[in-house]
Amino acid sequence: MALAGMTVLIALICVLLMGAVLIQNPKGGGLDSTFGGAGANQMLGAARSTDFIEKLTWGLAIALYALCVLATFLVGSGSTGEQLLSQ
Repeated sequence: MALAGMTVLIALICVLLMGAVLIQNPKGGGLDSTFGGAGANQMLGAARSTDFIEKLTWGLAIALYALCVLATFLVGSGSTGEQLLSQ
């Protein structure tokens, strides 16, 4: 049961990470105007919005890595893999 919830959490973080990467301006300097970043750049300033999105991206990437490692330990090296191979 805990593994199913962790899988859903990993999927949610993956979607958020994809969104954070897509809204970044590829040349730097704030948010990409394709996804409405021009208003956020004016409101927060290009440097502040860039810092926020960069920190968000790193935070989501670290959370994804940690959850994947944790899920690996939850699955463990139990007998389920051995049972599948023996059948």
